[in-house]
Amino acid sequence: MTHSIKKVRTGIVGIVGTVAVASMGLVSHVALSAAAKEPEVSRIIAKDMIAAQKALQASQWQEALKNLDAAEQKSPLTAYDKMKIYDFKGFADIRLNKLKEAESNYEQALATGQYPPEDAAKTTRVLFSLAASNQQYEKALTYGKQMAEDGTARTDDLGVISQLYYLQKDCKNSALWADKAIAAARKAGEAPKENWYLFKLQCASDAGDTAAMAAVDMDLIRLNNKTSYWNTLLRIERQDERDDHNLLMIYRIMFDTNSMDKGSDFMEMAQLLGDAALPGEATMVLDKAMASGLLADQKDRATRLMTALKTRADADKKGEAAKNPAGELDVKSGEVYYGSGDYQSAVTSINRGFQKQGIKHLDEAYVYLGRSEVALKNIPEAKKAFAGLKSVPNISPRVLKLWQLYGEKLGS
Repeated sequence: MTHSIKKVRTGIVGIVGTVAVASMGLVSHVALSAAAKEPEVSRIIAKDMIAAQKALQASQWQEALKNLDAAEQKSPLTAYDKMKIYDFKGFADIRLNKLKEAESNYEQALATGQYPPEDAAKTTRVLFSLAASNQQYEKALTYGKQMAEDGTARTDDLGVISQLYYLQKDCKNSALWADKAIAAARKAGEAPKENWYLFKLQCASDAGDTAAMAAVDMDLIRLNNKTSYWNTLLRIERQDERDDHNLLMIYRIMFDTNSMDKGSDFMEMAQLLGDAALPGEATMVLDKAMASGLLADQKDRATRLMTALKTRADADKKGEAAKNPAGELDVKSGEVYYGSGDYQSAVTSINRGFQKQGIKHLDEAYVYLGRSEVALKNIPEAKKAFAGLKSVPNISPRVLKLWQLYGEKLGS
């Protein structure tokens, strides 16, 4: 089975804005009134440079470039003069959205070796962003890795490096840098960006690596709990499940996370519930599918199944299972109550069953108790019920993992 996921947005999102922001600090440090120990521009270009600075401060970008071109034609120029001219030019070019010209000017400014260390780091970051925006990915990666080695790379810079590798179809390095960005964000107490996980997810999907896809989907669910990621994860987990009991447990999570979006899923879940002697819940599942229009193409079949299930569900409601001393029948009675929407009675009945012996499927007992508490909006008790699954002997590791994740995200 193949699993479709939304393609990762492959554009360098937000880089141009980042360039503008990053360059804001560059004009202040090239002010012509230099600090005490900083060199000054040569007298021969002072008039042009003062005029250029005033034009930049007035947002007169073309006028600034005109004065800077005039300064560049003067001779002789010191390395410091050239750094000032190219730095001013780079800033004006960014404001004019002439990003290739800006990149060239900042490269020449940096090559002079005249920036103080802090300003050299700022310029490197601007060049990193400019090269990425200009789709010069190898060059951008060179700047990015230099920043990482120097310890000046920010968390978002690491994410952009991951994106650059992804755009070059280098999934190994994309995943490596995505993990670095995620770790850096967590260390800073920040939420990682969704896109960093999506690079890994798309690479795993392209490679047909469903195990890696499932792992990333779980991370994405922990990040934002989106239905689409539940859908992908549960379809991956479902495809290798051969045991009907466990398959139904997975379907219950699909239903409860609203990640079931195909009529055939609802039909199969309803049939599995019917086979498990839970016709009340089966009718609830079919009702939802019919209301959403997902069974329009198999309406007659669904109607026949619904009629048969309702007859059985009505008979179940008249049962006296809750009065039976065996815990199994109390739990089954609780499941019937759940299927009929009587969640408080379901909680009472299942809890009574836990006080007795003879519960055949402890995993179902904890799941229905938790689901009933969710329906009653008692999230702490629901979490407690789902946590009880880890004490169930021989529970499917897959089922345990998925319900633990569901319990973890309740209330978020």
